[in-house]
Amino acid sequence: MGQPFGPTDAARWIAVPQENSDKYSRGVVGFVTGSAVYPGAAVLGVEAALHTGVGMVRYLGPGRPTRLVLQRRPEAVTADGRVQAWVIGSGQSADRDADTAARLDSALAQEVPVVLDGGGFDLRDRVAGPCLLTPHAGELAAILGVDRSAVGADPEGSARRAAAQLDAVVLLKGATTRAVTPDGRVLEASSATPWLATAGAGDALAGILGALVATHHERLSADPDALAPLAATAAVLHGLAARRASAGGPFTVLQLVEALPAVIAKLLAP
Repeated sequence: MGQPFGPTDAARWIAVPQENSDKYSRGVVGFVTGSAVYPGAAVLGVEAALHTGVGMVRYLGPGRPTRLVLQRRPEAVTADGRVQAWVIGSGQSADRDADTAARLDSALAQEVPVVLDGGGFDLRDRVAGPCLLTPHAGELAAILGVDRSAVGADPEGSARRAAAQLDAVVLLKGATTRAVTPDGRVLEASSATPWLATAGAGDALAGILGALVATHHERLSADPDALAPLAATAAVLHGLAARRASAGGPFTVLQLVEALPAVIAKLLAP
């Protein structure tokens, strides 16, 4: 059985800026996400990262997603440069154009933590730094080469197998979200609402996670095992923000994102 991971645990993994903090010490997260077909994934990830708290977001993508990101978040930087973490794959597929492939070549060669989402799972072998994958049950089944029903019957065991095979932390999304390490440790977060089963929710989760990883870049350099509790923290924040946005009914993913600062403030309150 996995170890429960709740709001009190998550509060310990939120980096709070200090008086001498600057945008680089607070963390820079880069995104190679979105596509002409799914440009909204880029917007949702960037929005979520900025609402979680990070010093800077770099977005590198095609023209249409770039324009939408800047329209929504003019503080996003669309020039290449140093980052402390990458989020890759949201709103993309394995059929990549030459420009996207070049952006990925540059990002994956850097020895910084990488969050692989959606269309990025096939890139695991090219990641030079610590790696975390964020599949749902269907995506995990494809990774393992099994039927989705097999993952549904044994989600924890399936996530353990994937983490060991890929030598990466696997964050298996679901009603109970599991952060699983290559050596089989499991953290379980169950703060979500069923209303969270909606398009775009995973893009926001990847953005939250990218921000948390970037803000903890110094700790991760000394302790790569910190990636699992950061993943579980992202799941808790995502779930609590969904509950706040829902108030018992439906909500949009942007409403979830807008709820993140208040959720974080409540967790940090003395």
